[in-house]
Amino acid sequence: MTHDAAPPGPAPARARPARTLLPLFLPAVAVGAVSSLLYVGVSKLADQLKDVLWKDLPDALGIGGYSSLWMIVMLTSTGILVGLVVWKAPGHAGPDPATVGLQAEPMAPFILPGLLVATALMLAGGPSLGPENPIIATNVALAFWAGRRFAPAAPGALWVMLAEAGTIGALFGTPVAAALVISEALAGRQMKGLLWDNLFAPLTAASVGSMTTALIGHPSFDLDLPPLGDPGWADVLSALVIASAAAVLGMAAVYLFPYAHKAFSLLRHPMLALPVGGLVLGLLGCLGGPLTLFKGLDQVAEIARHPDDYSAGRYALMAVVKLAALVVAASCGFRGGRIFPAVFVGAAFGLCAHALVPSVPSSLGLAAGVLGTLLAITRQGWVSLFTAAVLVSSPTIIALLCIASLPAWLLVTGRPQMQLHEDGSPLR
Repeated sequence: MTHDAAPPGPAPARARPARTLLPLFLPAVAVGAVSSLLYVGVSKLADQLKDVLWKDLPDALGIGGYSSLWMIVMLTSTGILVGLVVWKAPGHAGPDPATVGLQAEPMAPFILPGLLVATALMLAGGPSLGPENPIIATNVALAFWAGRRFAPAAPGALWVMLAEAGTIGALFGTPVAAALVISEALAGRQMKGLLWDNLFAPLTAASVGSMTTALIGHPSFDLDLPPLGDPGWADVLSALVIASAAAVLGMAAVYLFPYAHKAFSLLRHPMLALPVGGLVLGLLGCLGGPLTLFKGLDQVAEIARHPDDYSAGRYALMAVVKLAALVVAASCGFRGGRIFPAVFVGAAFGLCAHALVPSVPSSLGLAAGVLGTLLAITRQGWVSLFTAAVLVSSPTIIALLCIASLPAWLLVTGRPQMQLHEDGSPLR
């Protein structure tokens, strides 16, 4: 009697010797440091310009800096200025931002000045986008160019991965976020060797990027929220409901995104699409108030410090207006990312739940709302979990968020993403 032999399993991954990893250390350090310096430099420049535009200039004119009139004027003017850059700058300030995500293809260096100017103007002028996408794209292009020039034997993908990791570490102020994102990306590729061997260089770049930001900048993810105590069954139910409801709200924006993009595309010129988009954003700012402007992290800190200062209706209005502003800003051509404003949407939604049901801790409501919104907007599971958890300094929150992520993920997976193909159809 014969038995078929079991098919051989996959060969175990082989560890790479240290001598193959050590040569990657110095390039990773350099890429991580430069990635952080560029991010901090653009952010500080934008902050100084923001003070001029929203404080010094309206004070000199005797106009309220956040009056309805000034918000409409500033957002429309920002659309005009960014439209001029997109129209006239070499390379038109990069590809259509609706078609790009966190992972970036290397661009030609001559495109970068226009992209950085458009990004700084956007950050200072008030549209609801963050710096992550254009900063990652710029650092990827610079690292790829330098790597090809000074180390042509190294694979181009190495420089892309180092720049992405270094920038994500700088953006979030910790290398953990970059490690999670890179490991998620590696899971979809044919990986050679052990996971930690593959993470050695990106984690080095991310660590240097985060430490450089911590030393010369001021990471703003620490909201100083009250820690969550021992969870009860009510906390589990609250996390499940809030995260799932926030994911549904986020998916509403995802489904509207291609239609908004098509509407602005009908204008056919950046000097029409961006000023019109700026005008719409100004009107939305009048409706939602000043807290719904800009990238959103400083505004999240403000509402988190005083969670009981606003009614449930006010939080709901801010969440919906911010989400609408995110859709408009990302679809009309402003250069920016979608993670940071989505954090504000989720925070406002979660605090709305806290206002409606005071027994829901504000920390739990905010974190669960951010989790569900980011899952829908980014479709990045690790980034969503990490960002939601890091906002609340409590080990307890991690288990609750992991549980809450399961039904929220089922609501968003396999559905359109908030990123488009070149023809305007959504990615899936």
